[in-house]
Amino acid sequence: MNSKTVGYNFQQIEKKWRAYWEKNKTFHALNNTEKPKFYILDMFPYPSGSGLHVGHPLGYIASDIFSRYKRHKGFNVLHPQGYDSFGLPAEQYAIQTGQHPSKTTQENIDRYRDQLDQMGFSYDWSREVRTSDANFYKWTQWIFLLLFEHYYCVDTDKAQPVNDLITLFEKEGNSKVNAVCSPGIEVFSAEDWKGFNPVKKEEILLGYRLTYLSETEVNWCAELGTVLANDEIINGVSERGGYPVTKKKMKQWSMRIGAYAERLLQGLEMIDWSDSLKEMQRNWIGKSIGAKVFFEVEGHDEKIEVFTTRPDTLFGVTFMTLAPELELVQKITHPDQKNEVEAYIKATQQRSQRERMADVKNTTGVFTGGYALHPFTGDRIPIWIGDYVLADYGTGAVMAVPCGDQRDYDFAKHFDLPIKNIFKGVSVATEAFSDKATAVIDHSDFLTGLPYKQAMEKVIEALEEKGCGSGTVNYRLRDAIFSRQRYWGEPIPMYYKEGMPQPLSLEDLPLRLPDVEKYLPTPEGAPPLGNAKSWAWDTKSRKVVGNDAIDHKRVFPLELNTMPGWAGSSWYFYRYMDPKNDEEFVGKEAAAYWKDVDLYLGGSEHATGHLLYSRFWQKFLFDLGLLPVEEYAKKLINQGMILGTSAFIYRKPGTQTYLSKDLLNDTETFEPVRVDVNLVNASDELNIEGLKKWQVQFETAEFKSNKGVFKVGREVEKMSKSKYNVVNPDEICEQYGADTLRMYEMFLGPIEQAKPWNTAGISGVHNFLKKYWRLFYNEDQWIVNEEKPSKQSLKALHETIKKVTSDIEQFSFNTCVSSFMICVNELTQMNCHSREILTPLTVLLSPFAPHIAEEMWERLGHAESLVAEPFPIVNESYLVEDTKNYPVSFNGKMRFTLSLSLSLDQEGIKQAVLQDTRTAEYLQDAIPKKWIIVPNKIINIVY
Repeated sequence: MNSKTVGYNFQQIEKKWRAYWEKNKTFHALNNTEKPKFYILDMFPYPSGSGLHVGHPLGYIASDIFSRYKRHKGFNVLHPQGYDSFGLPAEQYAIQTGQHPSKTTQENIDRYRDQLDQMGFSYDWSREVRTSDANFYKWTQWIFLLLFEHYYCVDTDKAQPVNDLITLFEKEGNSKVNAVCSPGIEVFSAEDWKGFNPVKKEEILLGYRLTYLSETEVNWCAELGTVLANDEIINGVSERGGYPVTKKKMKQWSMRIGAYAERLLQGLEMIDWSDSLKEMQRNWIGKSIGAKVFFEVEGHDEKIEVFTTRPDTLFGVTFMTLAPELELVQKITHPDQKNEVEAYIKATQQRSQRERMADVKNTTGVFTGGYALHPFTGDRIPIWIGDYVLADYGTGAVMAVPCGDQRDYDFAKHFDLPIKNIFKGVSVATEAFSDKATAVIDHSDFLTGLPYKQAMEKVIEALEEKGCGSGTVNYRLRDAIFSRQRYWGEPIPMYYKEGMPQPLSLEDLPLRLPDVEKYLPTPEGAPPLGNAKSWAWDTKSRKVVGNDAIDHKRVFPLELNTMPGWAGSSWYFYRYMDPKNDEEFVGKEAAAYWKDVDLYLGGSEHATGHLLYSRFWQKFLFDLGLLPVEEYAKKLINQGMILGTSAFIYRKPGTQTYLSKDLLNDTETFEPVRVDVNLVNASDELNIEGLKKWQVQFETAEFKSNKGVFKVGREVEKMSKSKYNVVNPDEICEQYGADTLRMYEMFLGPIEQAKPWNTAGISGVHNFLKKYWRLFYNEDQWIVNEEKPSKQSLKALHETIKKVTSDIEQFSFNTCVSSFMICVNELTQMNCHSREILTPLTVLLSPFAPHIAEEMWERLGHAESLVAEPFPIVNESYLVEDTKNYPVSFNGKMRFTLSLSLSLDQEGIKQAVLQDTRTAEYLQDAIPKKWIIVPNKIINIVY
């Protein structure tokens, strides 16, 4: 303990303790200990060039508080961090500058690491992972190969080796195989299988493999030069850059996530995730129970397969609508309708799925000239195409029942198509469809007079008897496109022989990214890996060789696509358990000890991307016996956003004249222009000279202000570099310290909610830490004493222990900060400097403000870090009240309060009240007629 100090020098203190933690490996977790384990994980960041802003650390601070708390509670805590370091921004920068993405990524990681360290996070950096590290993506590639070598068996409800499937084919063909597979696989016998050539066999197997190659309609973004998943598109444009997205047919790798749809749904019941996030996943998976119905097409061999949740309405079908992009459309279109159909298809390709789904106002479509035949009546049903039907939802075909569906009704009315009412006692003209789910079926042959449930059972039975349909379950969840036409991603470990993909083996991995001169697609349109001069596989030497050696006998071309961004993030949480293992993706002992993530923190924007794909991979690896649990994250918290407060100045249209906000009026139009919030002070006053230096467009501009004070307008919105409303945490740490930043971000509000950043409010938290410091020091003098604490100070401490412990367990960190402030204020008012109080208070504070807590712990005379010090336990006896503040009333009117001992009986209470001088003032010599005393509640004197 130092008896002298120079005040709260947070910069010196924080630097000192960060160095101590690093030197002593304070936060390194062990894989073999008798302590109970607790694994807490942040969604690892993509290291962008702009670094962290104050919104990014919100979840990191919350997880760090809980990590430190759990260490105090005696747990062996695994709290790792790494980088999701494959990504499009680094590649785009490489395209612009020619600099290799690995160099950009390393520079960005160095920047992130400095910022993360500055905030005092208790990460075990010895376990750091990076998805772009070949030693990491070796195992991502291996998992891909495992998926390729397995299929989904419906009978066992799990993944099984493809070799088992081949054995079945050799013995009895595929007629009895109950497996998830691609549509259109022909039935064959064992003899047929034996007669197929190797290419034909591989084509069939691709229809079963959990990762497979197929001709697929994809979301193509020309500006980014790659395919995008549905969750990477927002309002019809790419999430990254906002570029147009169109539909395009391409040969792509896909993953059969749909095989796990039901298990993904059921697994949600096993995990403690928010209801809103679970509902997002349920909706994305989109389970529907109904029937598939086959309609023959007049004059064609093809049949139209329809999935419907209401097969009982089959007799109400008056037309059919197909998704314009279905291949079947071209086959059944009458020559007279060909030009109109092709024009409509072309127009549809310019719209995204989201646009088509969201557009409920416009009704468009084209008649194909073809007719389907009703499976029971044989009636001719006109076949239309309409963009409200999507090819990758259901079968891409709708049996239109305009009396029972709003969109079908609108379509029929718009194109003057027949509407047949099959609901008893319900008027179609009302366009009210909500009451038809329970209506009795009418005008429907053998279904007439049946209620909904009986009609459903009856029609499915009839469809199955007739061989034109069956009851089934459908899922909206589509197989995930896995290929990306990018350079900066994991190479897919496949080569091509006779046009068919052939897998590398584990011994061949990692298949490392080659060097290329250009990061753009080749002139022929091939992905960037097509620019590599050495990207061929020698099957004898098992090495990558030059392309000029390709002979299609021994040396074959390698896959040119790379994996998507979600590949590495689908399993990285297990690599943290055993990051240095060269033999396995995670060792059995490490996996058995850590098992799963106890607490996972990240944004809800990943609900239908990372959080769904990772659950899919988890279940697959669980099926293979490689992981001990079927769900990897017991509890998930979605932290809210810290919003930016953007700043605007106002320009007269067509001029370079800008007005202060307080000069605006309703008679003129002004254009809001964003400016950097760092040029605005706490009073919303703009630094005009700084603005002129910031951007050249403002150098010669005219600024009109009120008495020399130029005010900006404010608007709360997402914190973003493009909105110039980013606040750099480095500057906050420099001015106020990391402990202040940590506590302030928690103080802003509940962790799950969005809240605006306000730099002006941070001084209050900083003042609190200085007040806490002054419990130990008066100016430069150490004032901690050995005095026995008072009842009041013990009560203040233990109330805080009770509240903070409870609130941490509930992740209510904002109320914890309030409790600390109340406690320190009370102790200050009591002039309490007792070691017996300040020692546990310091441990209590340490998860939130670890640097100052470590410093005060050392100055209290401790040689070891307080990281593993037991967390204070509340002593309820200090919270028991021994006095009561009674309200004293006269003739029912409360006049004053009086603090009395709870041990007093009624006579003692009377005497204490009578002895109080205020009682005589109100009685004015009157004699009390009646005393009403309710112990521990009220005193009322009637006179």
